[in-house]
Amino acid sequence: MKKEEIFLGDWRRILLGNAPWEFMLEVFIRTIIIYIALLITWRLLGKRMSAQLTITELAVMITLGGLASVPMQMPDRGIILGVLGLAIAILFQRGLNLITFRSRKAEVITYGDVAMMVKDGVLQLEQMKKNEITKDQIFAGLRTHKIQHLGEVKRAYLETAGRFSVFTAENPHPGLSILPEKDEQLHQAEPQDHTHAACEQCGKIVKRAELKNKACPNCNNTHWTYAVAA
Repeated sequence: MKKEEIFLGDWRRILLGNAPWEFMLEVFIRTIIIYIALLITWRLLGKRMSAQLTITELAVMITLGGLASVPMQMPDRGIILGVLGLAIAILFQRGLNLITFRSRKAEVITYGDVAMMVKDGVLQLEQMKKNEITKDQIFAGLRTHKIQHLGEVKRAYLETAGRFSVFTAENPHPGLSILPEKDEQLHQAEPQDHTHAACEQCGKIVKRAELKNKACPNCNNTHWTYAVAA
């Protein structure tokens, strides 16, 4: 479009573009058809698309949005091409699901693997670094499972879909608090185990009598805090 053809008060162009008013009816019809095609596509892709999305499912969803928008709005683009694109997206996703179902290696390459974030009440720092996840993110995930401190956790896994799976310990031991640092009122109300201390970095628990300002035996951190009583 040429510069001299642009006017701020040209509301017809702003609202309709260069299409005639009659194209509004065509847009309505196109939208209904593409909407129905999207519903069918979503149904064919399976129940996982209604739950939390994996990386490939998110990519398909974005692709569907791009494929659906063009035939709905562009008068020089036919609907058949958009529907064909939706069909290709279905075939690609189903083919990828079949490959990952048959091959564990392909599944790990495509979706990633489950990572252990907490083991016996201690944060797994190497896995946290590898998966680029922070301590606060882990604590937030644990709080959704009504965990109060790390001593209650036997195992905590970061699933490939980004959720946390938590297995609680049958016999909880003292552990590092997972409450937000700014909530001083709740921290003061927590029952403290005065015979143990917790590493601020990994949550390793040691007896205070054996501490003597030494570094954490698990991560070599030298900063300690109180341990929450089991």
